[in-house]
Amino acid sequence: MKVKTEQEAYLQLAAICAQAEHCEQEMRDKMKRWEIDAATQDSIIARLVKERYIDNERYARAFVKDKIRYNKWGRRKVQQALWMKRISDDIQQKVFDEIEDKEYLDVLIPLLKQKRKSTRANSDYELNQKLVRFALSRGFDFGIIRQCMEVDEEVDYGDEID
Repeated sequence: MKVKTEQEAYLQLAAICAQAEHCEQEMRDKMKRWEIDAATQDSIIARLVKERYIDNERYARAFVKDKIRYNKWGRRKVQQALWMKRISDDIQQKVFDEIEDKEYLDVLIPLLKQKRKSTRANSDYELNQKLVRFALSRGFDFGIIRQCMEVDEEVDYGDEID
């Protein structure tokens, strides 16, 4: 494999960042695979940040919204993914503060309703346990799950009365 010069690496990374949002860690990982030394990596990253190709806060905002809306992940799972991408805690906190509980509810309620239809259980208690475990595995907090289960139960009781 041909070793890339600093300018070649910069141009290639700038092109990648121009196509989609990327965080600093993703670019560092890419340069590590290209066997670029740490000092050169730092200067390339600094230039990409200065020219606004990389902005970890902008990346985190887009990442969180996509994972919640499209992948239907909860806060904990998204937080873990951001931690793995080495996004700082203060950026994570700022981005998560922008998201209201209603958005999590809007994602989780239909998800639980759909899962309820396909889940087999011998009792309501067992069914609720399975649904809670499912939602926890998706990264939702227990408080949000409890709210959704209560809403779901209210809807079920309303259906039976009619």
